[in-house]
Amino acid sequence: MNTENQDVVGAKWPEQLTTSITMRNGDAATLRPMRKDDAERFAVYLDALSAETRARWGPHAFDGDTARAICRDIESDDVLRYIATTTNDGEEFIIAYILLKMGVWDSDKARYAAIGIDLTAITDCTLAPSVADAYQNSGIGSLMVSHLLRCAPLMGRTRIVLWGGVQATNDRAIHFYSKCGFRKVGEFYTDKNNWDMILLL
Repeated sequence: MNTENQDVVGAKWPEQLTTSITMRNGDAATLRPMRKDDAERFAVYLDALSAETRARWGPHAFDGDTARAICRDIESDDVLRYIATTTNDGEEFIIAYILLKMGVWDSDKARYAAIGIDLTAITDCTLAPSVADAYQNSGIGSLMVSHLLRCAPLMGRTRIVLWGGVQATNDRAIHFYSKCGFRKVGEFYTDKNNWDMILLL
């Protein structure tokens, strides 16, 4: 995280990021930044994601070594790794995971520049949400993103873009992002068609 943004926030992540919510089924969940001691529960979360979910989301690998490396280095990261957890028989489990990078990737910045939108590391950020298969359509993703949209301005952010865009065939994700306030601004091709979407806070 850059020094200018730390001065705005006063700490790495604002206290308001941690909160409790109730899902559609009445179960309670905690929304909070990821910590060093989440390594093993994070490894379990990544390992349990289905092949379909993995194919739609790809900021990093889905293995235990990756989970442990992320948690080990989490205090020096410029990415807010935000999780939803629930408790079963006294044990805490991760049920959703969102990345909010402070700034933008060079590849995303170049695509947006080509369509006349200049992104900046100072006030823009980059989003990548995922939800455990058993909790998809539970409302947890919407609750997490809505909460982050309220908190992002506390971190000096004014716009959010999608991490690597969204696959054009992912109708459910596109509907979700549109409902959250994102708008399509462009298309690009990798091995498939993708959309770039942006949200003004």
